[in-house]
Amino acid sequence: MNDLDWTGQMDSFSYGARLNSFKLGLKDGDEDASRHMTLRLLARAATAGLTQMDLNFPDHFNGLPIGELKRFVSDNPVKINGLAMRYYTAPEFKLGAFTHPDAGIRALAVEETKRGLDAAAELDCSLMTLWMGQDGFDYSFQADFAQMWDNTITAIQQIADFNPAIDIAIEYKPNEPRAFSLMPDVSTTLLALKEIDRPNTGVTLDFAHVLYADEMPAFAASLIQRHSRILGVHLNDGYGKWDNGLMVGSVHPIQTLELLVELLRGGFDGTIYFDTFPDHSGLDPVEESKANIATTERLLAAARRLLTSQELIDARARQNPMAAQRIMQEALFQ
Repeated sequence: MNDLDWTGQMDSFSYGARLNSFKLGLKDGDEDASRHMTLRLLARAATAGLTQMDLNFPDHFNGLPIGELKRFVSDNPVKINGLAMRYYTAPEFKLGAFTHPDAGIRALAVEETKRGLDAAAELDCSLMTLWMGQDGFDYSFQADFAQMWDNTITAIQQIADFNPAIDIAIEYKPNEPRAFSLMPDVSTTLLALKEIDRPNTGVTLDFAHVLYADEMPAFAASLIQRHSRILGVHLNDGYGKWDNGLMVGSVHPIQTLELLVELLRGGFDGTIYFDTFPDHSGLDPVEESKANIATTERLLAAARRLLTSQELIDARARQNPMAAQRIMQEALFQ
């Protein structure tokens, strides 16, 4: 689906946000202080108007019976959109999870991910996100690149095959914590997915990571929708030098708008997840999430106008930037 005049669209997206940011402002004397931290954070996120949250595995599950989590979700408006593996918090994976030189550690990473998939299935979640920041290298001559690649492809194939009902999304990022990530950009990730060759795989597109990779977000989304699937979208912003995690549209509102047009055109119907870091700046995470929702809704309204604008279709067909910019600004600022 790659025509600008495609007109299918949703009334709105569901929204989620980085759960750990809601720790800022929690007090030991709060009314719910006796509850598990994950449940306290979910309850606070719900007050911001967020309805679909991602949980980190295993971090957010430690000491929390899954039955208790299911009861909480059943009784509250906030639901679990998916899980995200957090290998980098475990010391055994510091040198890599799927790329670790020890076959036993690699197998441990796969088994840990399967445990996460079992938890997702029990929660009726259909999405698992893999951000493999620890899988990479730091020095020249440190790594056998072909072996690292083969080990990663094999591991993700095993994970995808374990429960085909759950989608496996690769979230790419140029570096951090490793100096060079094995999955640093959209092209490398799409090459990997072609080799993985499983129908339940795709990409989570993080706006700040895309900027960090020196990519245009809408172009990256277009490539993914052409060659794979966008399974998750992380909206945030930054200056392209680091994973700043700033509020949506605070630095690149026009690029955010163009990405939203591309998502609407491609029929993305998942959750918009605000992967921001209000806690790094001392911001109230509830108010910051409300601001992100309001900004995204304003940008979505403009994106819908642009999606069906024949004038914009004609301007882009001529590759006329003066006309396109005028049309975009009229839609954005009206």
